[in-house]
Amino acid sequence: MIKYKSINHLNTSLEDREAYFHQIQEEAESASVFLQTCNRMELYYGEGDVPREVALHLFRVACGLESAIVGERAVQGQVREAYYNARTKKKLPAEIHKLFECALEVGKRVRTETRISYGAVSYSLAAIEILKEYDVDVRQAKIVVLGVNNLTSDILKFLNQKGAAHVALVNRSIDNAHKIADELNIPVYGLEDKKSLLKDADAVISATSSDQLVVEQTDIEPNHKLYAIDLAFPRDIDPEIAQFPDVSLFNLQDVERMVQKNISVRKDEVAKAEAIIEEEITLLQTILERRKAALTTLNKEN
Repeated sequence: MIKYKSINHLNTSLEDREAYFHQIQEEAESASVFLQTCNRMELYYGEGDVPREVALHLFRVACGLESAIVGERAVQGQVREAYYNARTKKKLPAEIHKLFECALEVGKRVRTETRISYGAVSYSLAAIEILKEYDVDVRQAKIVVLGVNNLTSDILKFLNQKGAAHVALVNRSIDNAHKIADELNIPVYGLEDKKSLLKDADAVISATSSDQLVVEQTDIEPNHKLYAIDLAFPRDIDPEIAQFPDVSLFNLQDVERMVQKNISVRKDEVAKAEAIIEEEITLLQTILERRKAALTTLNKEN
């Protein structure tokens, strides 16, 4: 019988998952599939029948229904990688092969036929989605990012992944800026260069820890078209620049509304995803029953 063990963000602490890591890796040396993400470690092992609860769990994982952020896309690639790694290094039972092949298929179906992965649900991605909604081509746009922290680090990585070629990072400490910008080949500047950079920028995304305004009215050319996204609390960008006719200003509240809207859409799609999963579980069980019957007949003939 195929079984699984799951250590995840819902049933263990981060410390417990770290402690369990080495133990489960030893078990993963067997004919099994070891799935590891930032939030979970799972081991699928055994041979023979695939219980419904095992298929249901893996299918939900592959579709992103068990993720901390419902519908996130990365987990499907992680399931694929775990399976491909296992099948190239080990002799897996036929039932595990079919289980994971079906899991990848159901993950693809759910993301194609539902909106479970709709929209950005992190502040960093939501900021970039705002630019996309206003038809800003991030590959060509001049984008200034202000501040050094986890949020701006993620923003820089996302911009880099999307092919943004004209990004500048501005920070009070140049050394700290280099720590997150150098690996992405993004130039860094001090606050004294802020005004000259904003003069030619298409967009500015600010998320510093300053308790005072970082971008003031005098830093912006009134007739220069600019998309300004302020992710800081307290705010970095003077709200008065929203009065400039060519400036579109978005603050933390605007971004939060977008994130909550996207989360709501994803939650509404869960029932559709679950219906697809039920169809695929029935199909898997039919395939395995037919295979089992064929093997029984073959053995009797021999």
